[in-house]
Amino acid sequence: MADLTFLGNDEDYSELKKLNQEVAETPDEFEAWEKLIRGAESLEGGLNRNSSPQSIAATRAAYDRFLAKFPLVFGYWKKYADLEFSIAGTEAAEMVYERGVASIASSVDLWANYCAFKVETNHDSDVIRELFERGAACVGLDFLAHPFWDKYLEFEERLESVERIFAILQRIITIPMHQYARYFERFRHLAQTRPLTELVSADLLAQFRADLQLDPLAASKTEHELDRDLRARIDQHHQEVFYKTQTETTKRWTYEQEIKRPYFHVTDLDEPQLANWRKYLDFEEAEGSFERASFLYERCLVTAAYYDEFWLRYARWMLAQPGKEEEVRNIYQRASCFYAPIARPTVRLQYALFEEMTGRVDIAHAIHEAILFNLPGNVETVTSWANLAKRHEGIDAAIKVYQDQIESPESDNDAKGTFCAEVAKLVWKVKKSVDDARKIFQDNIQSYLDVRQFWSSYLAFEIQQPTTEETEPEQLERIKQVHNLVRQKSTLSQEAVRDLVHDYMLHLLERGGKEAAKEVLTLDREINGPVSIHPASAHPHPSDGLNGSGISGIEVSGVFGKFGYNTAAYAALR
Repeated sequence: MADLTFLGNDEDYSELKKLNQEVAETPDEFEAWEKLIRGAESLEGGLNRNSSPQSIAATRAAYDRFLAKFPLVFGYWKKYADLEFSIAGTEAAEMVYERGVASIASSVDLWANYCAFKVETNHDSDVIRELFERGAACVGLDFLAHPFWDKYLEFEERLESVERIFAILQRIITIPMHQYARYFERFRHLAQTRPLTELVSADLLAQFRADLQLDPLAASKTEHELDRDLRARIDQHHQEVFYKTQTETTKRWTYEQEIKRPYFHVTDLDEPQLANWRKYLDFEEAEGSFERASFLYERCLVTAAYYDEFWLRYARWMLAQPGKEEEVRNIYQRASCFYAPIARPTVRLQYALFEEMTGRVDIAHAIHEAILFNLPGNVETVTSWANLAKRHEGIDAAIKVYQDQIESPESDNDAKGTFCAEVAKLVWKVKKSVDDARKIFQDNIQSYLDVRQFWSSYLAFEIQQPTTEETEPEQLERIKQVHNLVRQKSTLSQEAVRDLVHDYMLHLLERGGKEAAKEVLTLDREINGPVSIHPASAHPHPSDGLNGSGISGIEVSGVFGKFGYNTAAYAALR
């Protein structure tokens, strides 16, 4: 339904099709989606159960697509539910609400709206109460949960269920939240008329009775006086609960007052907001309550849904909790399927690593495959996949992963050059065949003249070969040959050539012979000196734009500054 072709050529839908086309062209533009929703809602002057099937289908398609892309915009779930109620009735609206609370379970407003809807459309108090309890489990700990708790209390007031009202208040007064004092005053007022057995647990009540019996005057007091003293002791206990809640609320207020955007939006959060969430999470984790910390993570990931760091932090924290493997999986799946952009595969690769850890290697392979389906030739993903294959199937499997990508028409040349270098590295370091690795580099020079990673790997390969005093000159000559190829054959950028020459110069300083100083200074002059002193035969690179005037032309600190040689001797040389 994405293209709305089912609407045919009816002129009444031309504006909606135009808005739909705008969404297709800019799918990440939130305002374009909002216009599409408004356009769909305005069909036939506003939809109801008598509207045409085409208009109803178009509006549902718009909402479904919008909320699939932006599932955290709680207000649109309510609007969709209201629309379905007017079109198809109670059950259709409830289905939308259920989808909504599944998508954004930490939304106080959505739960409050859903429960209020249930109260108005259902006459089974047990069913309604069950929904309120589900909501309490999801949002009851929110610092701004008072709209939800107020709805719950209003429902029980309708039923004149004082006992249940008191039980709800007894739960609320222990929760650090914005309006804790208001609930405590109501609780304290009701406590005066409730039976002692409702005021505290049986164990605590027995303890308070025993404490009062220790009073020497207890034996002379009437039952009424003992009851009064016991209530006073219980009231003192409730005051202690209040002061504890007050203290906990004050601790959190420091962070809560800095939350400027508690809801989801596609725009970026500024750095102070991100820093505040980091500090708030640090605080709640240090407090040691799993329930409060996990709920705060859920709140944070509504506001900061597009920030990988918070998904990764949540998964790492959850993984540190015993027996929470499935919860970790759920975090990674939510991030991967809805929020982490495919262009940033870090979260998905971390998810693959987690699945590998849990023994589901086939799932780990599938995750890599899915990333590359959407992001062909991504170097980070291919490298991760090859390493996964190597760990479980051996080096040949890893090489096959790289080889498949090299042969793939969807991989660009930079990526292929990088993969070729990785194959050579595996042959060298794992198969222990230096000659075969060197042949891979030599055979592919012409294919990757412009791939920096290929050349840097080739140079590093030769530099890192072990030598003896006898073989040092031969090895240095091989390194020099790669250096000469970089300058004379490659089509790398000026900056890339300069960096690789600097690596060669550093090697000369560390491992070169008596003539090393002369060669280093010659290269330093040619690479870092002014254009006027470049040799006429210096190899110009097409990407440099130097018109044959030489390799350098950019003021740089030179190899000595690059590698930190700042002694007086080196300063004199520069």
